[in-house]
Amino acid sequence: MKSMPSLKEKRRYLVFEVISEKKHGFDDVRDAVMGAATGFLGISGAAKSKPRLLADRWDMNRQRGILVAERKGMGKVIGALCLLNRIAESPAMIRSLGVSGILKKAIKKHY
Repeated sequence: MKSMPSLKEKRRYLVFEVISEKKHGFDDVRDAVMGAATGFLGISGAAKSKPRLLADRWDMNRQRGILVAERKGMGKVIGALCLLNRIAESPAMIRSLGVSGILKKAIKKHY
């Protein structure tokens, strides 16, 4: 059975950059972001906003990536990322470069 387009959850794409002295891999960044979201929003809030990183859009050299989240929870996810100060036991911070409703436009901001 096909679902109606009006019942689909609307997503937003956040382009972000990791600022750190050390280059981090995708797994380290993903664990830090999910830990920050769970720590700030709690398990229930993180489940509602559904944040996830796109593995194929992680650029190790530029330390940039794209995070997908629920439209209503994107502000809370950005707030959680502001509180992040460590990735894999080294000091780091995440800077958001832009939010888009379309993946194609987020990719343009990414590169």
